[in-house]
Amino acid sequence: MSDITRLVCPAMTRSRLRLPGAALAATVLATGLAGCATETTTTESGVELVTDGELTVCTSLPYKPFEFNQDGEVVGFDIDLMDLVAQSEDLEVTVVATGFEGIQSGQSLNTGECDVAAAGMTITDERARVIDFSDPYFEATQALLVPADSDVTSLDDLSGQTLGVQQGTTGELYAEDNAPDDVELRVYEDLGLLTQAVNTGQVDAGINDNGVLYDFANSNDTVEVVAEFDTGEQYGFAVQKDGNPELLELINTTIADAQEDGTYDEIYAEWFGDAPTEPSS
Repeated sequence: MSDITRLVCPAMTRSRLRLPGAALAATVLATGLAGCATETTTTESGVELVTDGELTVCTSLPYKPFEFNQDGEVVGFDIDLMDLVAQSEDLEVTVVATGFEGIQSGQSLNTGECDVAAAGMTITDERARVIDFSDPYFEATQALLVPADSDVTSLDDLSGQTLGVQQGTTGELYAEDNAPDDVELRVYEDLGLLTQAVNTGQVDAGINDNGVLYDFANSNDTVEVVAEFDTGEQYGFAVQKDGNPELLELINTTIADAQEDGTYDEIYAEWFGDAPTEPSS
């Protein structure tokens, strides 16, 4: 593989949570592009890394239970799977919190902000044109979240009302294609802002992936999930387009081994309650 030049800021602190949010991430990235030195590091197995000894993971917060901040540390289903990948190469995991748009567009990977993106991200043809996806590791579909006292049970019931969506997500696309024409779509930067908007009555409903909405509803009796839409989505981890095939192979092998030996089911049960009857594939 030819060497790939990436931007690395040596002044950045190294911890499980490097950045507290998308706004600060953008600021640090802009500063880094102006004054960071170039650096390339490669493991013995040929995996290229932004920082020697670390697997740097970009994610978008919050997206509980896949990735979220708990007591100053980013934890979740995706993070546990990234830990498995890192352990296979004796690496430490560093998490960079950034905006989802920069992840799905490939910008975060192309600028050397991270080695891999783990953000509960659905594999789509459009995204696959700018990033390389791993094999699927999780199955999802879209769902509708409403206040507990709402009469809304479907998208059609929202005629003339407001529907919250998360920017850049498949939920936003589904709402654009399937909600009644007179529904007002309100776009939120992240899942936390979207669910809070539903919970406080800023919008009449919100649409997003079923796993995260059920998790929120289970923790908040003021809202409920009233519908799912069979979109047949699958999540994948992502690396730079045509830039790190060894890392992609490592991810695929690690997840496949975890599904085979039961580790995947154990991690799944920790975050979702019951292990799947069959591993995601």
